[in-house]
Amino acid sequence: MPENSKRFEFTDAVVWITGASSGIGAALAREMGRRGARLVLSARRESQLQAVRGQCVDAGVEDAAILVLPLDVERHELMPAAVTQVLERFGRIDLLVNNAGLSQRSLCIDTDLAVYKKLIDVDLLGQIALTKAVLPTMVAQGSGTLAVTSSVAGKVGAPLRTGYCAVKHGVMGFFDALRVEIAHLGLNVTTIVPGSIRTAVAHNALAGDGTAFNRPDEAIEEGMDVDDCARVIADGFAGGVEEIAVGEGPEMQLLDMKRQDPTATFRLLETMAADLIQRKPPPMP
Repeated sequence: MPENSKRFEFTDAVVWITGASSGIGAALAREMGRRGARLVLSARRESQLQAVRGQCVDAGVEDAAILVLPLDVERHELMPAAVTQVLERFGRIDLLVNNAGLSQRSLCIDTDLAVYKKLIDVDLLGQIALTKAVLPTMVAQGSGTLAVTSSVAGKVGAPLRTGYCAVKHGVMGFFDALRVEIAHLGLNVTTIVPGSIRTAVAHNALAGDGTAFNRPDEAIEEGMDVDDCARVIADGFAGGVEEIAVGEGPEMQLLDMKRQDPTATFRLLETMAADLIQRKPPPMP
């Protein structure tokens, strides 16, 4: 395989981003559009996708180079038709960024089983189902990159996130295994491992009863700027990086620490958990 075969060229490439209505997905749309990509923007909320389309146009992307394609990743039966729409518009798919997802903020003992099922359906099965729908197109092309936004929580067990860690570890395992299965076909897999990025992820996270957490998360509030995050990720694709770690602050050190000294990592995170539990706010009335 040529040394530079995993580098991604954005100019005129068709890039499909899920979870594109806000946060990292919206920032990736703006950044990749500025780099010359043709964009497919998917999420459940069409009005917000249209707003992101406007931001991309303001950033210099031609309106004709953007397809707004509302999609609920839990509706697996709709995915083949969505793929057909993309192909009818652009004729190919060069990069799929599986970025849709939910987070969680609750102790295991306080978390309904339905919350775990929701996280699995959205953050794991949704990514697998759309990847499987797109994969035959890329095989026929003989080229393409399949990507997923995981998390530091996909590498390290973090408190208040048993469900989120489970699904993010799951997507890392699926896409790492997929990478080795499809490399001989000329296809690439990229996993994205963000730390704390300043988005609304904590406010939109699920509480133990399945309602929105709707509270600030100090680490997220002090995290990396989302547009800076998008530039790092886009640079990673351009450079052929297969696992893109992106973030600032001590949590990023956990990625190396977990490999080098798992026991010390467990003790550190236990201390963090005890502190969080002690400061846990009372239940909402």
